[in-house]
Formats: sequence, structure tokens, C-alpha cells
Amino acid sequence: MPKSSILVSSDHNTFTQLSSESFRCSLTTILAVTFNGGVIIGSDSRASIGGSYVSSKTINKLIQVHDRIFCCIAGSLADAQAVTKAAKFQISFHSIQMESPPLVKAAASVLKELCYNNKEELQAGFITAGWDRKKGPQVYTVALGGMLLSQPFTIGGSGSTYIYGYADAKYKPDMSKEECLQFAKNALALAMGRDNVSGGVAHLVVITEEGVEHVVIPGDKLPKFHDE
Repeated sequence: MPKSSILVSSDHNTFTQLSSESFRCSLTTILAVTFNGGVIIGSDSRASIGGSYVSSKTINKLIQVHDRIFCCIAGSLADAQAVTKAAKFQISFHSIQMESPPLVKAAASVLKELCYNNKEELQAGFITAGWDRKKGPQVYTVALGGMLLSQPFTIGGSGSTYIYGYADAKYKPDMSKEECLQFAKNALALAMGRDNVSGGVAHLVVITEEGVEHVVIPGDKLPKFHDE
């Protein structure tokens, strides 16, 4: 069992590792997709301990780090929560200094720096998505170890291995909001139907210039496919 619980230092930049069992969200399904005028970020709601033991069915993996910027988490839940707590502090402080809302790339860069500078202690990765006035809707992947990559859409977690074909075949640029919502619902439903540690409800957040909309879809309301 990895040593994954951590303490955040007073400067919100470094972490100390503690020996304990922790919830794991790497056995999960997370995604983010841009559409014409906005972005959707989503996940399932299961967390596990160890291999395939589901320890919780009600985890919300979508973390709001600023008004129109969210991230979703994969890996050690303790590590991810500590990193997002530190990131929210730094992003809010940056926004006050700049006297304007932060850019999505700036928020993703804060997460990247925290992950890279503490890569020996952390076991967590992130998808960051949001909207800003400079570049509109954006999606960034912050991989384990601190790599930062901008993409029009991305998927992650154990459930993603079942939906790469679907995502590559069905994604298209400049989708409408309704098309993008259906794409995200179908992708999560397919992953949750195949991956034994992805499941529960589907959490979705729609981010546009107008604001943020939360959508929660119970498992029995997700799209059904021919083998279910």
C-alpha cells in the first residue's frame, strides 16, 4: 500500500509524506471536452482502497479552484486534495495581485509546479478545464510528475482505457453544448459499464462565459447500450 497521506507546509508549496492507507481515485474515469463557447468536465463518483475494493460511491472528484476553473483528480485522494487546497490558495492570491480573474493556463501551471516540485512525494494527476476572456474554453492535463499538456479533449483514469476508441471516433471540434453533453454522458456511461471500479453517479460541470452549471446524473439515468 503506497504512503500517500500528506501534510501541506505553511508556504503552500511543499508537502510531507505520512504513512497511512489512502483512498485511490486512479481507479476512476475522468474527462474534459471543449465545445463552441465552453467546456465540460466530468467524472464518476467511486473511490477505492488498494486494488478493486470500492470504499466510497459518493466522491465528488470535480474541484472548483476559481470561479470558472475546475479540475478533476486521479491518483491518491489525499494527495490530490492537498494539492488542490494549496493551488486554490495560490490562484486566489494571484487573482488578487493581478486584480482580474486568473487565466486557465495560469491555474494549470500552478498545479503543474506543485506536482513537479513534489513529484517524489505525490501520486496524483489532474485535468484542469475552464473559461477565460483571453482564450475562451481550455483543457489542460497535468500528468503524474508535472507534465503540462493542452488538448481539445482528454480522458483519464482506469475507465479511460475502455473509451479511447469511442472518444477518438465521436469527438469533433466546435460541438454544440447539447452535443458535448451527450458525448460526455456516453463516454462516462461506457466506461462505468465496463470498468468495475468506475461507477456511482456522473458529475458534470459546464463552464461558459455566462457561468457554471452543475449536472448530476444518477447511474440508472445514464445512457444504455446494447449489452446492458
